[in-house]
Amino acid sequence: MAAAVGPAALAKVQPPAQPLSNREILERANAYFTNLSTLVADFTQVGGDGRRLGGTLYLQRPGKLRFEYDPPATLEVIADGTSVAVRDKKLNTQDLYFIQQTPLKFLLRERVNLGQDIAVTGISSDPNSVRINLEDSSTLGGTSRIALYFDPEVQNLTQWRITDPQGFQTVVTLNKANRGRSIDQALFRIPNAPVIGNNR
Repeated sequence: MAAAVGPAALAKVQPPAQPLSNREILERANAYFTNLSTLVADFTQVGGDGRRLGGTLYLQRPGKLRFEYDPPATLEVIADGTSVAVRDKKLNTQDLYFIQQTPLKFLLRERVNLGQDIAVTGISSDPNSVRINLEDSSTLGGTSRIALYFDPEVQNLTQWRITDPQGFQTVVTLNKANRGRSIDQALFRIPNAPVIGNNR
């Protein structure tokens, strides 16, 4: 028995770091979004069909966003503060949506309050990440389920997964995130965009 209280045994019974409570996790997640002005990051997107695309994300809160996909992809997704356009440069098509119709509004709202303006359905954590599950019933076509992944301290958003009303999941993983960088406003301009309302 004496051997059991050697240094190795004592190391095993050190209490683990105190995990964050669910309330602390939500407070930190809301603070992350509220304090986020701009973000430029590399992203990898895996769609419901398993197709993997890469590119650069430009985000300026509130309301402005651009997913610029690497060639040979011909897609662009642009939010200009009011509308979200999904463009295919090769086919020369453009579909417009109100920001509040899309599940991306968790990124774009001026004030984010997870748990009040979007339902939180679960919170879980492991040594590598914290996950917040959300349900948004106001997206076009029905309810979308969203999972946000943060680092263990909930200081940085690392991934999100959106499951649309039809059950198709899109996973976006962020890398080399750069916060607070100045972004050229021309990146958020939607070509030939009609005025379809305001985002109040």
